[in-house]
Amino acid sequence: MNLIDTTAAPTNFFDILAQDWREDIESIWHKYAQSAKIYLLNDEKDTLGGGIVFSTVSPDMEYAKDEAQAWFDKGYLYLGFIWIAENRRSEGLGSIWLKKIYEQYPSTKFWLTIEDLDLIHFYKKNGFRFEKKLINNNNEEWLLVYDSEV
Repeated sequence: MNLIDTTAAPTNFFDILAQDWREDIESIWHKYAQSAKIYLLNDEKDTLGGGIVFSTVSPDMEYAKDEAQAWFDKGYLYLGFIWIAENRRSEGLGSIWLKKIYEQYPSTKFWLTIEDLDLIHFYKKNGFRFEKKLINNNNEEWLLVYDSEV
């Protein structure tokens, strides 16, 4: 499995996303292209998934801009739009993607939010801890934090 930086060719990532996620990020990507990196997880023949590492407030966090900025000010990077191909889920690929991100950014701390509480177990297994609950238009999101082992 390889981690590929596809920031210069973002369509490689957008093409694998669910339509609603693609619509959320594709039309405004130009605002983030200089401050974020897109990483794909590939095997010998297929793109299996990917995600974006943000160093500024991402489009999905505009509702909590001050909260997001506070984490950036503490030296954390935001992981967003993490996606694994639906036909390849439950194969540990999300964990592999995260491990490769940790290797790409040694000694870096990360944060992310989830809308599906069922995902909390996956992220805890991968070193994240629950930090707080946020409210986005009457929907709950959970903010999780990964403190790298320095």
